[in-house]
Amino acid sequence: MSKYELAVVVNAQIDDEARAAVVDRVKELIERFEGTVTDVDDWGKKKLAYEIQKMNEGFYYFIKFDAEGDKIHEIENRMRIMDNVIRYLCVKQEEA
Repeated sequence: MSKYELAVVVNAQIDDEARAAVVDRVKELIERFEGTVTDVDDWGKKKLAYEIQKMNEGFYYFIKFDAEGDKIHEIENRMRIMDNVIRYLCVKQEEA
């Protein structure tokens, strides 16, 4: 298993419960594809570098997890169609 970090920008116009539900769905998605979530870092509301879908702000979450490399593509495919996820980026962590 390799270590990955998933950066997720969530719609800032939804309420706290809906935002928490989005993060929970992302964690469930990782676990469904045999990944193990190790840490969730909530950076809060930040201004976006440029307007996305007529929005200027988003909530940033960084989710660290362990998973097999062949499962990442499936996780990204599911992230692409999730409601209230503005942007996401999954990167492999360097082995130290």
